[in-house]
Amino acid sequence: MLKTNLFLQKNAKAKGYAVPAFNINNLEITKAVINTASKMKSPVILQTSEGAIKYAGMKNLISLAKNAEDENRIPLSLHLDHGQDFDVIRKCIKLGYSSVMFDGSHMEFKDNVKNTKKVVNLAHKKGISVEGELGVLAGIEENIKSKNHIYTDPDQAKEFTLKTGVDTLAIAIGTSHGAYKFSGESKLDIKRLKEIEKKVKTPLVLHGASGVPEELKKKLLGTGLNIGKAKGVSDQEIRKAVKAGITKVNIDTDLRLAFTYGLRNFIKKNNEDFDPRKIMKPAMDEIEKVVEAKIKVLGSNRRY
Repeated sequence: MLKTNLFLQKNAKAKGYAVPAFNINNLEITKAVINTASKMKSPVILQTSEGAIKYAGMKNLISLAKNAEDENRIPLSLHLDHGQDFDVIRKCIKLGYSSVMFDGSHMEFKDNVKNTKKVVNLAHKKGISVEGELGVLAGIEENIKSKNHIYTDPDQAKEFTLKTGVDTLAIAIGTSHGAYKFSGESKLDIKRLKEIEKKVKTPLVLHGASGVPEELKKKLLGTGLNIGKAKGVSDQEIRKAVKAGITKVNIDTDLRLAFTYGLRNFIKKNNEDFDPRKIMKPAMDEIEKVVEAKIKVLGSNRRY
């Protein structure tokens, strides 16, 4: 049976680690994530954006997650990431997601509270946990765009969780969506995070936390991908955030980069091969390397 994010994050909070939340879009990404999490005995959250649902189909993604859970028996959640469309959220709740997010971070505070509470009421009737968001991350993730950071206010975070009854809370402490997060070294507001953690009992989430590993970036440049200015969050900063109270960390960009490198590198070296199984296998292998590294950084290995 799929677990809720709340269940997984409560365990993480009690034991001092964070659960990795990987965005999936297809069979190959899902298999690579699950194979690695199972090997490393790590709980894991599979999450899908509204864009992924449009691309792959909601029922297909639900089947992938449930089959993965049945075959591997790892603590696993299926989560809607950055949900904004109420029709999509309702369908996720009805058809089998174990957790959903309502992203009202772009709204005025009172409207964010109102709409998040609406989703909480719908989801809790089905035993599904809800992630809310307070504060705005700069960058681009599908249809979510912002040029500026709006850091989460600790007092407002407390008010938000009490008024909405939300199960988990995504906060803004300096991360960004996408591959181009920083011009210099990454720096998160750990002091703010600690203040929020003291005031809020709700487990905390870090979005926009992909690392854009330098080694992987160099490999991609070698395949001709123009990604020279990309800069992610360092592993050191992520470890600090986990130590200070983060219990779920979202990873999407790093998986996309790994997948792209695997494909581009194979095709570049094997320009006569057209078997999709052979083309996709190196992409899965590269994703597994990223997933293993992230699990180690978050400390979620050997947790069951």
